Amino acid sequence: MNKKTTILVVDDERGVRESFNMVLKDEYDVLLAENGQQAIDIFINNPVDLILLDILLPDIDGVELLEKLKEIDVNTEIVMVTAVNEIQTAVKAIKMGAYEYVIKPFDVDDVLTIIHRALEKRRLIKEVTYLRSELERFKPFEKMVGKNKKMLAIFHLISTISDGDGAVLIQGETGTGKELVARAIHNRSIRKNQPFVVVNCAAIPSAVMESEIFGHNKGAFTDAILTTLGKLEIANKGTVFLDDIDTLDINMQGKLLRAIQEKEFERVGGNKVFKVDVRFVAASNKNLKKLISQGDFREDLFYRLNVFPINLPPLRDRKSDIPLLIRHFLEVYSKKMGKSPKDFSKRALNALMRYDWPGNVREIENLIERLSTVVKKPVIQLRDIFSPTRGTEKIKNMKLKDAVNEFEKRYVSEILQSVNGNRKKAAEILGIHRNTLLGKLNEEL
Repeated sequence: MNKKTTILVVDDERGVRESFNMVLKDEYDVLLAENGQQAIDIFINNPVDLILLDILLPDIDGVELLEKLKEIDVNTEIVMVTAVNEIQTAVKAIKMGAYEYVIKPFDVDDVLTIIHRALEKRRLIKEVTYLRSELERFKPFEKMVGKNKKMLAIFHLISTISDGDGAVLIQGETGTGKELVARAIHNRSIRKNQPFVVVNCAAIPSAVMESEIFGHNKGAFTDAILTTLGKLEIANKGTVFLDDIDTLDINMQGKLLRAIQEKEFERVGGNKVFKVDVRFVAASNKNLKKLISQGDFREDLFYRLNVFPINLPPLRDRKSDIPLLIRHFLEVYSKKMGKSPKDFSKRALNALMRYDWPGNVREIENLIERLSTVVKKPVIQLRDIFSPTRGTEKIKNMKLKDAVNEFEKRYVSEILQSVNGNRKKAAEILGIHRNTLLGKLNEEL
């Protein structure tokens, strides 16, 4: 641990102060205070990372002092030091913002474990705070969180290409944050005060895609009772984000290519040419070069879009960002619910670090939202994330084939929930064709 990490010990018993000093001095800078006023004076005049605070002090109640110290710096972690008969007061202190409590006479290993966890929490909070300040300063990166070198390179690339006006092609797996990148580029560009329009190519039927993008005139087809603006007209002077562009059929790809090249289009059912000034940003979770070789994607459209390529790494390739993302989403959902942020036990965090996160950042966000809602304790344990016995009562007496089928149904259901019911993305995570997934879902009906 860095020697600059400083711990303040506040206790009126000289023996307790000296005991803490002996345990901590080799690893930390240790400051000692014997009463509340001395603690406040030291705290104001020194950088303190963590405080070990006795509940019973001669000049002030420890819980009252906790409140005063938190008013000075809310981010300093405080661990209460208590006798067995004061545990209820210690629990009250935790509700007021203390990290944990240590019971006298204390076990050295227990103390060090609590201190390490508290300082790790403080470090993560500082990193998230720093990243947020950087994002606020640059104002482009939306809710993107990351300190991994791959993500820092992405942030730098976003900052660089936002000044230009060429097309951008973002490629990456489901849930890696492609739309966030697109919004970040828009928000940092000279177009930031103009519309950012999303075209979800996968969600729009091919039969109406042309009308959706280019608009249509009244009477262009049976249901065209009004002239309707397309996404390009709506986005004029701004940015169009073409999500899942690989799902466009070849015919529509050709029409889109002309619009990108010429910056003009015609509405469906009309012959008037409309000029448009937009920046095109497209995204795909497929290997577009492979689709080109299969004849499913136009090579000329690929190169027209690929002026500024961005390849987002999957979460399994930047696992060092997992603790930061966890802390970020814990704070997001605690704020939404008006509660204090929860924490993860070491075993639970280790399990999350080992997991490959096929649904990437979206999957981790969904998990944190669920755990923040259903887990009532301040610390989320491994059993809260996954219990080996959960759901086994239903299958333990089944034949193997029936048990496998039951597990498959449950697993498919969980994957669908993790992607908010998007069957296309669920099929990709499961490694099966979308029609296969639809067949399985129909079997359950």
